[in-house]
Amino acid sequence: MKAKKIKTIAVLTSGGDSPGMNCAIRSVVRTAVGNGIKVYGIKRGYTGLINNNFQEMNASSVGNIIQRGGTILQSSRCPEFREKKNREKAAQILEDRGIDALIVIGGDGSFKGASALKQEFNVPVIGIPGTIDNDISGTDYTIGFDTAVQTAIEAIDKIRDTAASNERTFLIEVMGAKSSSIAVKVGICSGAEHVLLNKDQVDYKKVSDTVRKGIRRGKNSSILVVAEGEKPGRSYEISQELAEKYDINSKVCILGHIQRGGSPAANDRFYGTTMGQLAVESLINGETEGAIVVRAQKILCAPLLDCNKKSDHAMREFVGIAETLSI
Repeated sequence: MKAKKIKTIAVLTSGGDSPGMNCAIRSVVRTAVGNGIKVYGIKRGYTGLINNNFQEMNASSVGNIIQRGGTILQSSRCPEFREKKNREKAAQILEDRGIDALIVIGGDGSFKGASALKQEFNVPVIGIPGTIDNDISGTDYTIGFDTAVQTAIEAIDKIRDTAASNERTFLIEVMGAKSSSIAVKVGICSGAEHVLLNKDQVDYKKVSDTVRKGIRRGKNSSILVVAEGEKPGRSYEISQELAEKYDINSKVCILGHIQRGGSPAANDRFYGTTMGQLAVESLINGETEGAIVVRAQKILCAPLLDCNKKSDHAMREFVGIAETLSI
C-alpha cells in the first residue's frame, strides 16, 4: 500500500525539559516548511494535546531559539494520557485538525504514549529522544545530556576552589534518576576521587580508604560524585555514615535542576538539529512508527518499540576509569 502523503504534522515536547529541545523544534518546523508541510506546535506536551492547545508555526516562529534552553512549546508530565479514553480523545483531535503525523520529543514515557497512539489509533508517530539522563533504550545519546554534564563539571570546578581552600571533602550529587550516565561522565571529566552510582551499595570503607590515601600523599581535599538515585538527597545519608563510622567529615552540594537549564552545548545543538530534520524526512519517506537514534555515531530511524523503556547502558563501560585515576 502506498504511504499517505504527509501534508500537516504536529510536534510536542513531553516530560522533563532538556537543553537542545528548541534545536529539535526549530529543525522540525523548518524542514517541514521547506517541504511544503504545514506545522502545528502543541503547547505543554500531552496535556496540551488532550486540551486542544495548538498553534500554527512557520520559519519565523522558531527564529533565534537555537541557543535557548528549555522548550518554547513548554512541557508537562501527563498521567492522564495513560488512560485509553484520553488517548482516543487526542487521536480524534489530531484527525479533526487534519494532522497526518505527530513528532514527540521526550523520554521513554513520552515514547510509550506515542507508541500507544500508533498501535491503538493508527496515528503515525516519530520520537526524538530528549532527556538529560541519557537513559533511553535503543540509542547511545539523548538530547540534553552533554549540556547537563557540562553544567555539572563547571559547578564542580568552582567547588574545588573552596574545597581546597578549606581542606574539605565534598559530596556532589548529580541528577540522572536511575541512570548512571551523568555521574560517570561528570566524575571522569572533573577528576573526582570516587563516583557513587545509584544501583550500587556504597562501599564506605573503600571510599574512606580513597580519601585517606589522598591525604597521605598530600591532597587536602576530595570530590566524590554521587548519582541521585530514586530521589534527591541521598548524599546526606552518605555524608552522615562517613562521619559517624569513618571519621570523615564532608559537605554536601546537590546540583539539582540547574543541570536542566542553560544554553545547549554544541553536541545538543547538533543532535537536536539533525534528529529533527531526519524525523520529518522519515515521515515523508513513509515511516509511521519510528524513533531517531544515535548508534555507533550514526543517526538513523529505528523502530519506536526499541526505544520506549529506560536503559542504563550508555556509559556503564566507563565506570572504572574515575576510580583507576584517583590514586
